[in-house]
Amino acid sequence: MRNQSSPDSTPAPVAPGGAGNGGDKGRYGTLLAWFFVIVWGSGFLASKTGMLYAPPFTFLTLRYLFALACMVPLVLLSVRRWPGSMREVGHLCVAGLLMHAINLSGSHYSQYLGMSAGNTALILALQPLLTAVFAQWRMGERLNGVHWAGILMGLGGVALVVWPKLNLQAMAIGSLASVMISLLSITAGTLYQRVYCPQVDLRVAALIQFAACLLFVAPLAYLVEGFVIDWSWQLVLSVIFLVVFASILATNVFHIMMRRGQATRVTSLLFLTPVVAVLLEWVMFGVTPTWLMALGIAVTCAGVALVSMRSMRG
Repeated sequence: MRNQSSPDSTPAPVAPGGAGNGGDKGRYGTLLAWFFVIVWGSGFLASKTGMLYAPPFTFLTLRYLFALACMVPLVLLSVRRWPGSMREVGHLCVAGLLMHAINLSGSHYSQYLGMSAGNTALILALQPLLTAVFAQWRMGERLNGVHWAGILMGLGGVALVVWPKLNLQAMAIGSLASVMISLLSITAGTLYQRVYCPQVDLRVAALIQFAACLLFVAPLAYLVEGFVIDWSWQLVLSVIFLVVFASILATNVFHIMMRRGQATRVTSLLFLTPVVAVLLEWVMFGVTPTWLMALGIAVTCAGVALVSMRSMRG
């Protein structure tokens, strides 16, 4: 994780398969993008595994406790630039609660209440559409017809990928409300941090946000769920993976990409995460994709390529 006081020192990432400004920068950006997509997509399987042994708020409490244990020594030993005011700390807390605590609580509880992974992935895939509308309306990003076509293709591709797993009967009011809260919170939090915390050191941001999230979910874990944990090595491994690779590394990669590229282009990468989840299920659990899912993967990748075209102007 890089100190962002000198943002120009960070290469400009591109979407998977895209071209950078040249040579090493382009390759570095592509590696960052693929790292984010693979970790974010595989995070679904890790969360699914972890919640077999602890309910959502309890599982998230374990995640944030371990995340703080990782971040406190790192920040104390390496960070020299702290937020300059309580106002900046407040902005970080708001962004963190939206992106982490509320988003993950909503998505986890939608599955905990019975919504299938396919339904959840499809609804959360609306984020790039919401981001595109807001970025054009309030942030000055101009999208042409090609970019809008790419966004719609990405959403259509995700729909094809998850269609075989859709279960409309599982869309109870509670689970649908949970996933909609998740969708709105991750969209708002991503844009909020970009606007109000553009230059904060990402290590400090992670520390403050994990602490705020722990204060949010821990009381809920005790009052709602009784903080019941069935300890197992699968639970421990899922927490370690989600904290180190998803909450710390992938989230910081995402913010680096947000700082160096348009919001719509970067969030279009989220269209690829359900695709990664499907492929990993195939490799790890032998769940063979159907021809419809294979078509959806191709359409999704084509849509992301269109949104990621360098002609987009911020």
